[in-house]
Amino acid sequence: MKKQEAEGSTSKRRQLQGLPLIRTDVAGIDIGSERHWVCAPTIDGQGREIASFGATTAELIRLAEWLQARHVKSVAMESTGVYWIAPHEVLEAKGLEMRLVDTRQLARVPGRDKKTDPTDCEWIQRLHSCGLLRGCFRPPEAICKLRTLVRDKGVLVAESGDWLRRMQKSLDQMNVRVHRAVSDINGTTGLAIIRAILAGVLRGVVSQRLLPRQEGGGRVAAVEVMVNNSRISDLIRESRTEEITDAIAEGQFFDMQTFTQALIELVVAGEIDREVAANASTNRHDFMVSLDQALKRKAAGVETDRPVSEMEPEPPKPGETPIPELRIAGSQDG
Repeated sequence: MKKQEAEGSTSKRRQLQGLPLIRTDVAGIDIGSERHWVCAPTIDGQGREIASFGATTAELIRLAEWLQARHVKSVAMESTGVYWIAPHEVLEAKGLEMRLVDTRQLARVPGRDKKTDPTDCEWIQRLHSCGLLRGCFRPPEAICKLRTLVRDKGVLVAESGDWLRRMQKSLDQMNVRVHRAVSDINGTTGLAIIRAILAGVLRGVVSQRLLPRQEGGGRVAAVEVMVNNSRISDLIRESRTEEITDAIAEGQFFDMQTFTQALIELVVAGEIDREVAANASTNRHDFMVSLDQALKRKAAGVETDRPVSEMEPEPPKPGETPIPELRIAGSQDG
């Protein structure tokens, strides 16, 4: 009897020594790359329950609804890499108060159980309910967008400087000292000189994409070929590189072909699947339109690249009355 009383008094002392709960309408999330573990009060508010959710947007929306059903007002989460950004934005958009916590704050408080995902989210929720977690500074959404834009611009400027140094090194190795005569090779004069050099020395470019075969396993190469002719040289020299793809498509006389043309040939020949080719194409819509035209030409037994609607009609068979050609009256017809 005395032993039971002693144990009961010890249990009461442990409860009294525990930190008091300041807020009960809080939750804790242990962030992961594929799944997020969440600890929140039960619906009746008499305890805690733990659940896990996926990292997709649909799962994050379901997580927000799960927290709102338990009357959660504030959520604490660890700042794990960049994985916290998506759940933070989704939950904040649902009206929840978000508190981003440095992991070092969690390590300073003793009494943590063995580190697992369920125990981590429960520990975060416990510390948050006791008021022991201080959130990191997170500016408003408009400031976050502006900050991201400024940071990305700084990264692009730094990367462009690296590429300019690589260009200068390559020119030095070729003993072409353009950057010695021009102060800025990235300026109008410098780029014009470099484009003129490239247009003169370039012979061709061959690139390929390996795609799975439709039957028999293995892979097949879709090859794009560009041969430097006078038109390609003019486009490079005049900085009209967006027109090079059209020049390749029209350069079959020089044995040139685009990725789209190579993919169409492989689909028509039955080497690769239609959907695989569409996913590998640069422009899915243009590829599907060109592929339909190619399949119509194949069904009609025509080798020309012109659309089926533009092909000459077949001559009438013996005994058939030819259909007269319709002409629209114009100025030359009176």
